Amino acid sequence: MSDQEEYLVPTDTIDCDQEDIMAKAGELTRGCTSVNEKALELFTFVRDAIPYNLYMISVFKEDFRASRILEWGKGYCVQKAVLFAALARAAGIPSRLVFAQIRNHKVPEKIARLMGTNVFPRHGYTQLLLDDAWVNVAPTFDSALCRKIGVPVVDWDGRSDAVLPGQDLNGDTYIEYVEKFGAFADLPFDWIVAETSKRVGTDKRPWLTKKDVPISR
Repeated sequence: MSDQEEYLVPTDTIDCDQEDIMAKAGELTRGCTSVNEKALELFTFVRDAIPYNLYMISVFKEDFRASRILEWGKGYCVQKAVLFAALARAAGIPSRLVFAQIRNHKVPEKIARLMGTNVFPRHGYTQLLLDDAWVNVAPTFDSALCRKIGVPVVDWDGRSDAVLPGQDLNGDTYIEYVEKFGAFADLPFDWIVAETSKRVGTDKRPWLTKKDVPISR
């Protein structure tokens, strides 16, 4: 298998051969005249049509499957990165996952209390192979959420890196990249859960509705 083929094949979570993923990728890229235009359409969909939801964190592998995230219509950073990667592969664009430890200085107080920190040890985003170069793209936060909390929307030109910004709209510190890790052709599930479970426990499933959120925490 060539290097490029490794980033085009389906995996347990990046299930780019699943019918709904293929159909959505085809729908979104229909009429596009370039690979970059296809990538941009997919990015915009994942960023805005799949709202960011931290309560979707899970320590179960099946909850990271791209087709499941598409069905649920929401996810947190790692899930959205997996979905973006799967849609890209379904559209014939090589993709892989990248991770970093970040500090989010604008995490709501209730979330910081729930997590016990404002540091996220396994923030996930996506790399696409475009014009013979790997491009970093973070479809993490939807535009509506960005407007609500006063931070820049991650806009992308379909060619250059587009990651979470270091400052909010007032110029205050927003996202701090503490440590960057490598790139992965498949979701490194055990590596992610080893850290995530320290904060959310070993039985955390997505809280799909408000009634699932423990009131006492």
